[in-house]
Amino acid sequence: MSRIPDLDRQALLRVARKALHEYLSSGEQPQIPTGSGALLQPRAVFVTLRHRETRALRGCIGRVSARGPLVEAVIRMAIAAGTEDPRFAPVELDELPDLRIEISALTPLEPITPNDVVVGKHGLMIRVEGSSGLLLPQVPSEQGWDREAFLAAVCRKAGLPDTAWMADDVELHAFECEVWEEDA
Repeated sequence: MSRIPDLDRQALLRVARKALHEYLSSGEQPQIPTGSGALLQPRAVFVTLRHRETRALRGCIGRVSARGPLVEAVIRMAIAAGTEDPRFAPVELDELPDLRIEISALTPLEPITPNDVVVGKHGLMIRVEGSSGLLLPQVPSEQGWDREAFLAAVCRKAGLPDTAWMADDVELHAFECEVWEEDA
């Protein structure tokens, strides 16, 4: 996958903020802007909202498969991160200035063995017995986890025991991300 140019990254951050602002103001999804190049490439994406000062998580939603142009996915996931993350109450319009937006553009999922997982490089998705969980590659680094702690955490995210990654019927997939965020 080709790297997303810096100008497009900045444009996507502006689009994400504008989309969330418009949605919180009106309840309507904004028009999807036209774009070119990387903005129109199909990419899987996650949008993360964090408090500017504390960096505490405020919302994170994404898709692991590309279902259309990157710019469209960013708009949809920015709105979803602010309004649909079940771990948090919906973002209020007046708190939006205190939030920082982070975008993670994913590479396609690839099968991986537990021994091949590299902390800080790979994001993980686990599927076992109809349950699934996903953690972005930046999470274990932020938490100071080693490989086994990362594998246990992705199991917990799926509602599974910490050692579920050791089962024979586990599907473990890795991906990498380009990650960028708004300035402080």
